[in-house]
Amino acid sequence: MWLTARTVLLLPFLNYFAGKDVRVQRYTTKPEPQRLQFELRHQHAVSLGTHVVFSDVGPAARNMAGGNQTTYSLWTRNTSSFHPPSFSEHEAARIRSIRHAQSADFPWHEDEIIGPDTESRETILELAKMTNNAYVTPDDPVWYELSERWTKAYPFGWEPDSDGFRGYVFATADNSTIILSIKGTSAAIFSRGGPTAKKDKLNDNLLFSCCCAKIDWTWTTVCGCSRGGWKCDEDCLGQSLVDESLFYPIGTNLYNNLTYMYPTSNIWIIGHSLGGALASLIGITFGAPAVAFESPGEKLAAKRLHLPSPPSTHHVTHVYHTADPIAMGTCNGVFSSCALGGYAMETRCHLGKSIVYDTVSNLSWSVDIRTHGILTVIDNVLSQPWPASLEVGREVPVAEPQVDCVECYSWQFGDFPL
Repeated sequence: MWLTARTVLLLPFLNYFAGKDVRVQRYTTKPEPQRLQFELRHQHAVSLGTHVVFSDVGPAARNMAGGNQTTYSLWTRNTSSFHPPSFSEHEAARIRSIRHAQSADFPWHEDEIIGPDTESRETILELAKMTNNAYVTPDDPVWYELSERWTKAYPFGWEPDSDGFRGYVFATADNSTIILSIKGTSAAIFSRGGPTAKKDKLNDNLLFSCCCAKIDWTWTTVCGCSRGGWKCDEDCLGQSLVDESLFYPIGTNLYNNLTYMYPTSNIWIIGHSLGGALASLIGITFGAPAVAFESPGEKLAAKRLHLPSPPSTHHVTHVYHTADPIAMGTCNGVFSSCALGGYAMETRCHLGKSIVYDTVSNLSWSVDIRTHGILTVIDNVLSQPWPASLEVGREVPVAEPQVDCVECYSWQFGDFPL
């Protein structure tokens, strides 16, 4: 039975209980890998500052797609992940860590669930198209056409002047698997900009700078945690990321809403750039499979958010290429393209595993911020077989964890109160 506007009216009440004792739903029997067909089901966005809203779209709105297809077919595989006993216990552990520097003391539960087959180029390509479409509406000419199997649209909450977190929800016909896509940064140097650009920049500079976007004396910092002499107060950084208007708590609220709407469904999370980093952070919080495209390093953000660390984060997969200075962590310094646009993108270490396409060596690309866009990845990296992988009998490069990754080495982090 499809969700209706009546269901949506209940969400404000569900939001209230979202942090109380949400149990992560999992299969009780071992799932078998298969090919799943998804359809566009919802849009999600933030209204009135922090409230996540959903709304159904009727036939007239679906017809606005202008012929663009909205269905996808993806291969799956069994994926092992770890999840906390409940979201409330996870949040309590975060608070203990923030206030008292105590480690998480709850047991992590390991499950084998169905996730996307990230060894399949076709599957990664379709996920990339779904991720691209988080930036636009179905009637936009930039909307990527998908397979003919995706035919229904049930959008929610995409007001033209909304200023924050937004994207889409896709689902199989039987609701067994849900995909949540999260929009990345909308900025003139990355794409066409838009109403979300200001809040996107705030989140970028908080999550991916070494210390409050302190580049040099000319910059206005986004928090007051730098102490001079390349010293940064860690407690101050943690507090600066607690604000509920920031994207991580909005994302966990959205995920909890989805578990109420689809209580027995398996949920995947995808995103590009900032959206990919948020997909990873939410995936680690709930043990949900996540695929992130061209994401800046989010490992430092997870530490600053005081996220309890599961035994493994290998259910998170990053996909990026070597000519993208943001994903590679080289878009930094006073004269970098990022800094000139007002972005302090200084992190480079990723959680989970990374599928890295060496476009510098194999395609002779130059390192350039203009290669960061998801359309470049779709058209020039994923749309054709990758010769370097085919030579060793694979469709995509091997997904490997980053080892010995160091970032922000010039900064000293610790207890430096004012």
